[in-house]
Amino acid sequence: MKHYKGKLSTKKLVVLALFTALAYIVSFLSFPIFPAAGFLKLDFGNVFIMLAGFLFGPPEAIAVTLAKELLALIGTETGGVGEIANFLMTSSFVILPSILYRFRKGINTVVLSLCGACVIGTVTAAIVNRFITFPLYEEFIGPADAAFNFYFWYVIGFNILKTVSISILTVLLYKRLSRFLTEFGAK
Repeated sequence: MKHYKGKLSTKKLVVLALFTALAYIVSFLSFPIFPAAGFLKLDFGNVFIMLAGFLFGPPEAIAVTLAKELLALIGTETGGVGEIANFLMTSSFVILPSILYRFRKGINTVVLSLCGACVIGTVTAAIVNRFITFPLYEEFIGPADAAFNFYFWYVIGFNILKTVSISILTVLLYKRLSRFLTEFGAK
């Protein structure tokens, strides 16, 4: 099968649409981890975004992220704030693994790059929450500084759990989808 690097074919669009749909649908199966911070909900939709990054590269992974978040705007409970934050955090999470995978294929690259992505994703989440999410919700939560300070460890703990969980599921699915990745020229 032909490589899809730089080409926008019908097959590539179909696969990207499939990953977007899977990421969007799976995101409905979200659940809170910490009762005191019920707004932090874990879902596994980013697994499909990460797989899209491994298959096609960072621009496509970010495009899938954007499409998923645009779909999420349909029934948003956050007025778009959560979707913007999730787009920024997910994009930062998928960039390193999908770039490194372009240069070196295989499970070792996947695992090591996902470890780095967990750190990047957690740090980005803290920054996005501190300077975007909490200030935009200030009307509902009170002063953003105080609210962020109160929820800081919840935000950090949640994002460590989220990125590690997504990474583990990605590795498990990667191993099962390895032939598919090879067939589409990404491996």
